[in-house]
Order: sequence, then C-alpha cells, then structure tokens
Amino acid sequence: MDMNAESALNELPDAVAAAAFRRLVRHLQHRHDAQNIDLMGLSGFCRNCLADWIRDAGFEGDKAAAREVIHGMPQDQWKATRQTPASEEQLQRMQESVAKNAI
Repeated sequence: MDMNAESALNELPDAVAAAAFRRLVRHLQHRHDAQNIDLMGLSGFCRNCLADWIRDAGFEGDKAAAREVIHGMPQDQWKATRQTPASEEQLQRMQESVAKNAI
C-alpha cells in the first residue's frame, strides 16, 4: 500500500485533520499505559514516530522538542515516569510489525 496515495483522506480540510491529530496525541498522552513498544508491535508506529512525522511536516524544533510536544513532557521525564522495560515478546512483535512497514 502506498502510504501517500491519493484517497479521501487527502480531501479532509486541514482544520479537521489537525483536530483529529491533536485528539490522537492527547489520547496517547492520557493513555500512557499504552507503551510505545506495544504500539509499535500492533501498528508499526508510536509516539516517537509521530514526533518524527511532525518534523517531516515542517515542525522547526529538533527531535527532542518534537518528542516533548507529543509526549507532553521531556522524553527523559516520560521514560522515567511512564515507560516500562520491554519484554523479549514485545521486542519480537515490534520487529515483525516494523518489517511490514517496509512493504
């Protein structure tokens, strides 16, 4: 699947798309129990990917600033207060999921 292919998604007004994006980010900030490793294992993207994507879209801050926007706090604080150690099973699922993104 071409991730940039023309679709009805491209017809969404920017304000609608932006509101949906902000809601997604706020949801992920609230649901810190949804670990990045689990998001990667299920969907092939996580909060850090969203931070990369806003930079790709023109955000002028550096990687740390972009991650702070998405995490709602500095990444070091996020890791210390929200992130749990990844299991071997989680790492394996993530690797399998990320491989699907290459297609």
